[in-house]
Amino acid sequence: MIDSIFYVIILIMSVVVHEVAHGYTAYLLGDDTARLSGRLTLNPIHHLDLFGSVILPLLLVLSQSGFVIGWAKPVPYNPDNIKTGKNGITLVAISGILANLFLVLFFGLLIRSLPILGVSVFDLDGNLNPIYKISTIIVLVNLVLAIFNLIPIPPLDGSKILSYFIPLKYRHIENFLEKFGFLILILFIIFVWNLLTPIIGYIFTFITGFGL
Repeated sequence: MIDSIFYVIILIMSVVVHEVAHGYTAYLLGDDTARLSGRLTLNPIHHLDLFGSVILPLLLVLSQSGFVIGWAKPVPYNPDNIKTGKNGITLVAISGILANLFLVLFFGLLIRSLPILGVSVFDLDGNLNPIYKISTIIVLVNLVLAIFNLIPIPPLDGSKILSYFIPLKYRHIENFLEKFGFLILILFIIFVWNLLTPIIGYIFTFITGFGL
């Protein structure tokens, strides 16, 4: 139970970092909607979605579903205020993913450096060293969040990135995804996500030097 709650806490803070990155990038590009809404803060109280941030992740962890995801309340921004137009809107979309990847790299490299610093993987009782345990969870959670948000299905960030590259003559595909995005996303999670699990494991091992 303690491990499950700790996992959910890390997930909450990771999605908060993700959302704040969206808002701060929009702010740098000329839109202060997030700042005026009090959302440019890492205080999770300002971002929590009761179901998406707490209830759903906790249920998934406790049920050992093998797939744990969650979300915070989206940070608001006004695309009309973005100075660089479509380029800026795409940058706002990708900034949350980049924030999660930064945490993946930072704590992944930390895990790799700990043996060099003489920090043992296991303590005297044979349990995983807390530093390794915490860092491993942070890397895994943020790696999953980054890859999940790259999926080009609304309302995920990947759909906004896809919108930047898709030619005008194929806009009907974008309209279809927006109309049925939630249903398609559910089907993707059920039937396709497990196929990505080995890829996540490979990337995790490549970055940290440890297998899941």
